[in-house]
Amino acid sequence: MDAKILCLGVLTLGDASGYEIRKQFEDGRFSDFYGAGFGSIYPALGQLSAQGLVDCVEMEQHGRPDKKVYSITPTGRALFAEALKEMPGPDKIRSETMFMFFFSEMMDKQHLKDVFDAYLDDHRQRAACLKAHGSDHPCEAMGDGPRFICGVGQAIYEAVVTYMETHRADLLGDDAHEEAGR
Repeated sequence: MDAKILCLGVLTLGDASGYEIRKQFEDGRFSDFYGAGFGSIYPALGQLSAQGLVDCVEMEQHGRPDKKVYSITPTGRALFAEALKEMPGPDKIRSETMFMFFFSEMMDKQHLKDVFDAYLDDHRQRAACLKAHGSDHPCEAMGDGPRFICGVGQAIYEAVVTYMETHRADLLGDDAHEEAGR
């Protein structure tokens, strides 16, 4: 999906500034499965506004530049609904860590272990966070789609944890068996 469709999708959830839209992809609802930055969001919002797919209101802020708040128009909502009828492209995993693991032979062994352990710990924490959700968890409050995505996220994080624990020695060498048993 292009940035315009991503912005329209976020705006179906409520009015937002460009900064607030980016936050949804940085550490919000979409952060685990899609990325979008200022370099794509602001040009997309400009095009959407010029096409009448979003409205923009400038709100005065004290001691700061005016804040542009965008809202989706009925035409924008209809375009977003049409975009959801298309078949999605294949998923792509973007991971600096996986890129580093690819070149593990060139890395200092201790640094490789530190990167491995940090990545494994992060995935354990993310899986636990998604697993621990109850009726007050944001995924529960948002409906079937977000609940489904939380479940998929939990399954992916748990699968990565299991793979990394099982295949630790494949990347870190024989010393990994001794350390994993401690």
